[in-house]
Amino acid sequence: MGPDVIFTDFTRALSQIGDSRFRRVVFLGVLLALALLTAVYAVLLLVIHWLNPGSVDLFLIGPIDGLGTFLSVGSFFLILLLSVFLMIPTAAAFSGLFLEDVADAVEDRFYPNLPPVAARSFATGLIDFVNFTGLFIALNIVLLLALALGPLYVPLYWAANGWLLGREYFNLVALRRLSPEAAKALRRTYRWQVWLAGTLMAAPLSIPVLNLVIPVLAVATFTHMFHRLSRSNRSSMGQMPPTRG
Repeated sequence: MGPDVIFTDFTRALSQIGDSRFRRVVFLGVLLALALLTAVYAVLLLVIHWLNPGSVDLFLIGPIDGLGTFLSVGSFFLILLLSVFLMIPTAAAFSGLFLEDVADAVEDRFYPNLPPVAARSFATGLIDFVNFTGLFIALNIVLLLALALGPLYVPLYWAANGWLLGREYFNLVALRRLSPEAAKALRRTYRWQVWLAGTLMAAPLSIPVLNLVIPVLAVATFTHMFHRLSRSNRSSMGQMPPTRG
């Protein structure tokens, strides 16, 4: 199976964007993303001011000058610029908070009559986010060595972070209905599809404004992907992997 089936998963996710439950999560997700990016930007300003209390010119906004700098028009554009680099871990934070809302909305519409799933605890979501963020930082520190590749760096960045995103999103969705062992086995069986889907999400996460709504569509897309691959795996193996919940 090629990219066409993944685009089908994405198209089905996109078709539900008008759903009231989706709109609520999109709204909350955009607020969360902006809040996280603004917080990171505020910390950045504080660190720069702490390291150099004198006048420092920052790209797009000029001299750093307390609250006036933070509320400037230039700050808004700099936050959007930061989103190019920070939306991947932000998307991971989003998935941990809103996974159930999005996945439940998708399953209620497209996969009715499924048994209920056990809710993930806040502690589990926090641990997953911390682990993902650590992997993201380590991976992108290594990727800095590839900056010398010039234009090739961008597709490499998308591919590497796409592997990480695909692994994260697929695990989160699959673990709602499978045991950890079965979820891992299913991901490995279809690892190229999972990687490609993650890369197709990593690319638009690098585009300011658009990247604010991608986390919702990513969870929905991987929910469709999980059910499609589960059916395919059931057909080829003649049985369904052990479920949970």
